[in-house]
Amino acid sequence: MDAAQQEATARARELQRNWYGEPLGALFRRLIEDLGLNQARLAGVLGLSAPMLSQLMSGQRAKIGNPAVVQRVQQLQELSGQVADGSVSAAEATERMDEIKKSQGGSVLTNTGQTSTGSGAPTVKRVVREIQSLLRSVSAAGEIIEASDALAATHPELAEFLRVYGAGRTSDAVAHYQAHQS
Repeated sequence: MDAAQQEATARARELQRNWYGEPLGALFRRLIEDLGLNQARLAGVLGLSAPMLSQLMSGQRAKIGNPAVVQRVQQLQELSGQVADGSVSAAEATERMDEIKKSQGGSVLTNTGQTSTGSGAPTVKRVVREIQSLLRSVSAAGEIIEASDALAATHPELAEFLRVYGAGRTSDAVAHYQAHQS
């Protein structure tokens, strides 16, 4: 790969980090590992061609153009977390992946970066998932828990926030979010 190609790939990966929280190669490899998939199966669940998935993973392409595919990626990220924490079995994950594959996407990312469900307002779950994604792109769950523990004595509310959103389940974070809205 020549210098211009390396620069274009680095630029694409940086754009992916800004748009999706991390380069798509890392995100897709984690989904493949966590959900027991291969690249062809992941491409099928997402509704992408295998070559397009490969181009996104390698940084030859920066952006997923189809909002429904972006939503499927987000659904698979949530499912991956549920498999990792044991709340969803492998058999249930396979069923859910089939449902995700068939989904058309109920929300889209607008050009302002806000998620819209058609009513103009982002859903609570979407807001929570965005917060979780941001925290998890900055640090691993173990490090977030360590930071939470370090803050617990002096800043208990902030410690709880880090623990719930950075290392907890989406359902717990939704409940936390709803409890703190006024």
